[in-house]
Amino acid sequence: MNIAVYCSSSDQLSSEYYHQAEQLGRWIAENNHTLVYGGSRLGLMESVARGVKMTGGHIIGVLPYIIKERNLVSQYIDETIFCEDLTERKKIMMEKSEIFIVMPGSIGTLDEAFSVMAQHIIGINTKMVIFWNINGFWNELFKFFDSLKNTGVIYKPIHTLYYKADSIDEIEKIIKGCSINYILGDFEIFL
Repeated sequence: MNIAVYCSSSDQLSSEYYHQAEQLGRWIAENNHTLVYGGSRLGLMESVARGVKMTGGHIIGVLPYIIKERNLVSQYIDETIFCEDLTERKKIMMEKSEIFIVMPGSIGTLDEAFSVMAQHIIGINTKMVIFWNINGFWNELFKFFDSLKNTGVIYKPIHTLYYKADSIDEIEKIIKGCSINYILGDFEIFL
């Protein structure tokens, strides 16, 4: 299975986030999944790729040409796909991936996650978005989602658009549960 990881390229985070990213990469490789990510050698992106590579996994990097021009391409990538811009990168990553794990990140990370969720809302896909809520990072976002639901601006049940996980074990349970339901033709789970 191809798993996209959306995450920060910042090198200014607490060391715990980089450690967790590397552990996620190890888990992806140990479970014979392929990492699909933005391909940068910075921040959490590099940490998750390092974890995959150290464990013998396969990595697909999808990078706008500007990342190459700035010499920011990770050394860990096995298969590189260059594209014109972030919009094209999102499209390619959505096509190449079945599951999307959202680690701590900023505007670009949210843009990527929201694009998958928006396509789910209108029925283009039913792909799974999992927000990994390390140290409560996404708590305020979840409150905002609740407010969208409460005001009625989201007409599809919000719980069908994303999942929350506080650990890699929870991510694994969600993926396994949804994989079974996917095979059975049921795209919602309740844990």
